[in-house]
Amino acid sequence: MNTTILKGKWNEISGKLKQQFAELTDDDLKYEEGKEDELMGKIQQKIGKSKDEVQSLIQSFLK
Repeated sequence: MNTTILKGKWNEISGKLKQQFAELTDDDLKYEEGKEDELMGKIQQKIGKSKDEVQSLIQSFLK
């Protein structure tokens, strides 16, 4: 996943994730450069999806 694009659109993506998954909080979705894997892990844990499923979901929001 391209981290530059991810970083640039993260506010939009995180908003869509919160709409779809009410259990996600702002703290869960806080973007920190260099900690993308940790962020993906938090999302995976909260919504009960695999890493591939989370990445596919995020990719769908980038289109």
